[in-house]
Amino acid sequence: MLYIVSTPIGNPSDISFRATEAIKNCDILLCEEAKPARRFLAGLQIQKEFILLNEHTTKDATAEALILLEDGKTLALISDDGTPLLADPGSELVRECIYRKIKIIPVPGASSILAALVASGFSLLSFTFVGFLPRDKTERKKAASEYKNRKETLIFLEAPYRLNQLLQDLCDGIGRDSNAVVCIDLTMPSEKFERGTLGSLVKYFTEHPFKGEFVVVIEGAREKFLPRRQ
Repeated sequence: MLYIVSTPIGNPSDISFRATEAIKNCDILLCEEAKPARRFLAGLQIQKEFILLNEHTTKDATAEALILLEDGKTLALISDDGTPLLADPGSELVRECIYRKIKIIPVPGASSILAALVASGFSLLSFTFVGFLPRDKTERKKAASEYKNRKETLIFLEAPYRLNQLLQDLCDGIGRDSNAVVCIDLTMPSEKFERGTLGSLVKYFTEHPFKGEFVVVIEGAREKFLPRRQ
């Protein structure tokens, strides 16, 4: 069987007993990168053989995992942090498992997306996880503009060193007066939430550059729950 195991997004105390047991009892661990996986396993005091499943190894790692699964092995899939498959590799393996009738067991846990959403103060009745905008400059601007006047809450991710670029693209595409929150270092002692309009957030992070993990949540155009901070 294949376990899809959610791991902490920052605070190691967020690991669940069930997740720990799934990792402890699996035959092989599927992970994105070796260094974070070794650090994670060391924290649990678990030694485990692992296979790297990332954007560079998807085809070969998926094929190897399927052979092991069909041979009766139990595998556990984790991402570098948080809930696997959300903007991370692994979807192809899950689809193949479904096709081959291999049992899949999700082990829920920490998610930066949901943590940011529930702390945003925006409507949770309807939301869209956009994830990453395209890398190409022209495509990024076009993609951002497609979310202008969307009525649901929007959630964006980006690499740790691209916060300013993302905010500027969203400001240009969606509008500088849209309410937003930048959720920084979620679950960590340094966790904080910078709230305001996209225009004010561009100004703030230009003056106070930040490099690290973050999620950007933007209020939908339909309802306004929070007062604007210009």
